[in-house]
Amino acid sequence: DARNKSLGQWVSQQRVSYTRHTLNSDRIQQLDSIGFVWDPREVSWNGSFYQLCAFKTRHGHCNVSQYGPQYKSLSRWVGQQRVLYERNALNSNYIQKMNSIGFVWDP
Repeated sequence: DARNKSLGQWVSQQRVSYTRHTLNSDRIQQLDSIGFVWDPREVSWNGSFYQLCAFKTRHGHCNVSQYGPQYKSLSRWVGQQRVLYERNALNSNYIQKMNSIGFVWDP
């Protein structure tokens, strides 16, 4: 519907302006106050990271690949993180988070 499309375009523009540092601080504060998501990819990454934390809590380690099909998606994500790390293409904040839970980069 047209309203959803307009809202989507507006949200996209806010994100672009924020990234370019052209969004005024009042608008940033207003959007922050309602939990606006500036980078949806970060939300997705954090969701997978929290799944990994839950896995570690349950199994005592982060070696997801040795478990069954119920962890297929998480195992694939862990593999992607290792590849990005090897290529020096993984965000340093993400590396810190992974290290903080004892993640093994080269099992």
